[in-house]
Amino acid sequence: MFTKETYIQRRQALKKQVGTGVVLLLGNEESGMNYAANTYHFRQDSSFLYFFALDKPSLAAVIDLDNNEEIIFGDELSIDDIVWVGTLESLKSQASREAGINQVQASQALKNYLAKIKKEGRAVHFLPPYRPENKLKLQDLLGVHPNESKQAASVKLIKAVVAQREIKSEEEIAEIEKAVLITNEMHLKAMKMAAPGLTEAEIAAAVTKIPLSYDTNLSFPVIATVKGEVLHNHHHHNTLKEGQFFLLDAGAETKLHYAGDMSRTYPVSAKFSARQKKIYTICLDAHEAAIKKCGPGVKYKDVHFTAATTIIKGLKQLGVMKGDETAAAQAGAHALFFQCGTGHQMGLDVHDMEDLGEQYVGYTEEEPKNTQLFGIKSLRMGKELKPGMVITIEPGIYFIPELIDMWKAENRFSEFISYDKVEEYRDFGGIRNEDDVLITKTGYKIFGGFVPKTIADIERYKAGESLEDIIASKKRALQT
Repeated sequence: MFTKETYIQRRQALKKQVGTGVVLLLGNEESGMNYAANTYHFRQDSSFLYFFALDKPSLAAVIDLDNNEEIIFGDELSIDDIVWVGTLESLKSQASREAGINQVQASQALKNYLAKIKKEGRAVHFLPPYRPENKLKLQDLLGVHPNESKQAASVKLIKAVVAQREIKSEEEIAEIEKAVLITNEMHLKAMKMAAPGLTEAEIAAAVTKIPLSYDTNLSFPVIATVKGEVLHNHHHHNTLKEGQFFLLDAGAETKLHYAGDMSRTYPVSAKFSARQKKIYTICLDAHEAAIKKCGPGVKYKDVHFTAATTIIKGLKQLGVMKGDETAAAQAGAHALFFQCGTGHQMGLDVHDMEDLGEQYVGYTEEEPKNTQLFGIKSLRMGKELKPGMVITIEPGIYFIPELIDMWKAENRFSEFISYDKVEEYRDFGGIRNEDDVLITKTGYKIFGGFVPKTIADIERYKAGESLEDIIASKKRALQT
């Protein structure tokens, strides 16, 4: 954990932003895999971690804004618990030491506590729940029907949490750097392994082992696939073959649960084919252009359109697209090949604060999200970048046969798309590169170490050349 002063200061800032009433934050429960005692890996709610530090199940916390009172609700271990999990530090001691909270009450006391608050006519602020057990808790505690819990959540609290969590402190930035360095190892391992005859499952297993060896875990389920056109493909049953691309999208989180998230795409074969080079170069150009666009005061929506227009320009050179690049991007014609957004915020969640709602996390009331236009509706963030934000940059090019067939039958955007030429690439698959980027006062910084992404660097690394030699030769080239 960070020092308890960090969590005290975070709560003080939250109090000032929300003002009056009571803030209720629910931690997560253990979740049974196929029966109650056989649980999934426990993951605490990120906002609970951010304000209260305690990384254990079955907790809730309240902040009484009017009376400046903070209470953790939870139960000490029973003798039956100790038999199975051993003797642990008491909840009261842990709450004081880690979070700077000295009031701890039993779980069952929470309902009466909140009933008293409601009787007084004071507001209870809570965040939109994403787990069914917390929806049921809100029904029991506050009488909020599960189907109405998202709408009943406190907009004031959501906005206050977003305002704090989206700007990372120096200690948070250091944690993210740790996560990305572990993530780097995962990608270097996969890039070295990928070869004909290997299965996706073997590579997925090898990269999963790496965060586990650091006594931590994945930040999200591994995407390891030769079918990169399936954007979130978690199936690992294919065998790698000559001529294919292999895409790895994977990340680790630290013990404090800060995330890393990277993607790399490279040939299964030792070298890129001429056809692979053409599309890969366009995608990498879009990736680099988007990163260079980043900086304080720049709207992330403009970063996205920089990537989109770069892709359109490259596809025009291949004859796949045509017409005015800006007009094509604004119309959404590029979404036949680039269906998703350029990236998202990252921090305690790999898609940071996504449970709080994209309209609050990624957009503003003055410029709300476009939920209609295909492609743009998948852009998770459009608002202005600020120093301390951490974002991903991950434009991709995806040839999805079913989508191609649908658009072609509708003759959609025929003024921008040459469908006869598209057919030449319908079996190409999908590719993307992704890096994690910190917005600084003067520009940006890419997290982590060197993971090859140019064609030359990937081919050299796959051929067995060391990272040190590749980096040294790149430095010599820059000097000359």
